Amino acid sequence: MIRTITLLAALAVTLAGCATTARYDAAGDVHALLVAIRDNDRAAFDRYVDRRALKNSLESRLVREVGRRDMDDSARALAALVAPGLADAAVGALLRPEAFRAAASYYGYTPDQPLPNRIAIGGALKYRDDGSVCATKKTDGPCLLVFTRQDGVWKLSGFEGDLADLRGKSGSRR
Repeated sequence: MIRTITLLAALAVTLAGCATTARYDAAGDVHALLVAIRDNDRAAFDRYVDRRALKNSLESRLVREVGRRDMDDSARALAALVAPGLADAAVGALLRPEAFRAAASYYGYTPDQPLPNRIAIGGALKYRDDGSVCATKKTDGPCLLVFTRQDGVWKLSGFEGDLADLRGKSGSRR
């Protein structure tokens, strides 16, 4: 019995260590992405973004948003027919550093503020069961930006925040 408890405790510590290591490993690449967004550096931005995964994430969100609207059946059917094309165009417009600058500003990363260091970013990331990490606005808050590791680089692969935050509207929540 004691042996089993010791083994389970060791396993829990090991898994927690992996989660912590992943969060702080990802923090360096997240910082580099924030610098690319701040500096409008398209090449660096592209290095830290998994365009296909992010596009799929945003497309599915846009299609779900269309499905939530209060529509009659014929309008819903038409929306379902045109939504993927509209989503593709919208995603193309959003996958730019300047679009994410609005989201970064919402989270407090404005050009006049220094970017947080790797330790601060690592503390703000959550490890997820699928091996990805996500950024939250509050410690216990929902995931907003999702990062996955590919070829040794943590890349932005999903956006789970409010889509309005990517539009850069002056009316976005603060």
